[in-house]
Amino acid sequence: QVQLVESGGGSVQPGGSLGLSCTFSVSIFAFYDVGWYRQLPGEQRELVAITSGGIGSTEYADSAKGRFTISKDNAKNIIYLQMHDLKPEDTAVYFCYADQGTKYWGQGTQVTVSS
Repeated sequence: QVQLVESGGGSVQPGGSLGLSCTFSVSIFAFYDVGWYRQLPGEQRELVAITSGGIGSTEYADSAKGRFTISKDNAKNIIYLQMHDLKPEDTAVYFCYADQGTKYWGQGTQVTVSS
C-alpha cells in the first residue's frame, strides 16, 4: 500500500525559511513523478515543484523559482521541499504527491507565513 507521510511546516514570519519532508512507504523509483502541490484557501490545488522518481528533470511553479528547492533521498524514500524567503501568499496546505499512473497524495501540512 502506498502511503505518503509529510512532516515539517508550521508558522514563520515573512522572509523566513521552512522545510518539508515526505516519507514514502515504497521506493520512490516506482513513480514517474514525485513532488509538492499546495492549496491556498478557497483555491484549487496547484503545482509547487515536481521531479522524476528516478533520474530526470525538475519543474517549479513560477512562484517557487529561486526560492524553493525540491530534493530527494532515494535510499531513504524521502523527498524534501526547502522554502526560503517565504511570503504571506505562500500560506497554504502543502501536499506531497506521487504519480504512478495512479496519483497518490499525502495528508497535507499547513504552512502559515505571517507577521
